Amino acid sequence: MSVFTAAADQSLCAPLPVLGKNVTVPLVTGGEVTYAALDYAASAPALQRVWDDVAAYAPYYGSVHRGAGYLSQLSTDLFENSRATVAEFLGCRADDQVIFTRSTTDSLNLLAAVVPADCQVFVYETEHHASLLPWRDARVTYLNAPRTPAQAVETLERALADRDPYGPALVCVTGASNVTGELWPVKELAAAAHAHGARIVLDAAQLAPHHPVDIAELDVDWVAFSGHKLYAPFGSGVLAGRADWLQDAEPYLAGGGASRKVARRTDGGVEVEWHSTAARHEAGSPNVIGVYSIASACKALNEAGFDRLVAREQYLVAAVRAGLADVPEVKVLSLFGDDAPRVGVISFVVEGWNSSHFAAALSAEYGIGVRDGLFCAHPLVRTLLGSDPQEVGECGAPEAEPGELPQSRTDSTGGTPSLNAIRVSFGAGTPDEHIERFVRAVGELVSKGARWKYRTEGGRCVPDRGAAQL
Repeated sequence: MSVFTAAADQSLCAPLPVLGKNVTVPLVTGGEVTYAALDYAASAPALQRVWDDVAAYAPYYGSVHRGAGYLSQLSTDLFENSRATVAEFLGCRADDQVIFTRSTTDSLNLLAAVVPADCQVFVYETEHHASLLPWRDARVTYLNAPRTPAQAVETLERALADRDPYGPALVCVTGASNVTGELWPVKELAAAAHAHGARIVLDAAQLAPHHPVDIAELDVDWVAFSGHKLYAPFGSGVLAGRADWLQDAEPYLAGGGASRKVARRTDGGVEVEWHSTAARHEAGSPNVIGVYSIASACKALNEAGFDRLVAREQYLVAAVRAGLADVPEVKVLSLFGDDAPRVGVISFVVEGWNSSHFAAALSAEYGIGVRDGLFCAHPLVRTLLGSDPQEVGECGAPEAEPGELPQSRTDSTGGTPSLNAIRVSFGAGTPDEHIERFVRAVGELVSKGARWKYRTEGGRCVPDRGAAQL
């Protein structure tokens, strides 16, 4: 029976047009099928509107800020107008800066490079590695995974109360988990941080594509996100927020664009005056097309109506969770419990299956693209799977002998169990059919097994092309 009912709310908006919606892929069992892209948490397909805007601009491409020619000036206006569009999309305050980067990872590494030398950073072990790892020159306190939103706030408050009250402090937290999709209590965490004299940066990589983000309303100091998760092409990102630490620090990259004046000194050296604006941390020729694509995506999401997009996504979330709940062998991973609000990101494991094997079968036999592994959040996934967060493990399938199936995480033959999970993720461009096909495929794989033989190759589970159908 379909997980979608005939009584579905007809007021829900249609999926937004995205690139690749009609791409077909071959099935190992024969024939082709329209590809079901259900890996939005890694990279969402670009909106058709974004691609059309970029294509219309491409003939007018020019280097920004320093050119006297018409195309350079037009590109400069487009670049700076894009900055204003992003600032409006994020609800930036009047004195906030919007800096364009390459990704969320780049944005958080930029922030890590400008924090004061004696800053203490507080970060939950549940963070994506982009938030967990950049703070190499700071004093870092890693916080244990909370099991409720209230516990998240209590854990932070206790840690901040024990810190040196006279030094600068920064809290780094996700808005929506890239593993479970659960929403974090960002506004409450920001209040706790500020009550103890700390600042807070929001990793909105998974939040911004699925839910409105308002810096002023959330009262966070900075927000970071990536264009390729916000329905724009690869290669662009944003760090937006308070200007003071950014203005006081040396440029993230030294070079043209970051400098206002450069002169030789009498001692033979070089005297540099750096920009105090966002340009201070945007050295080199910027990715104008990437920046424009982010602005185009921001406009498209706002024009479509974020409330309608959120409502439809919650409809899809409910359908996936209902479908998985009908398969007893499936365990959905969660920190905060079944009732926690979440975006369209759901991770799970299947009893008797190695996760890489299951994901490979979804792709090869059903044309469904999901993600398996530890999702660049190794401590969190290990915690959710009941292992020690410090346990060493890798993504992918355990090595197997030629012709042997990858071992399952419940295998009792003495092999190393897998600590991997499977993640399905979706968003504004996902049609109902992709979700229906995914739920049906999970049920069929669990009840009937794979129809093809698989082998491990380079840590990945792949169809054995030399084998016959089972």
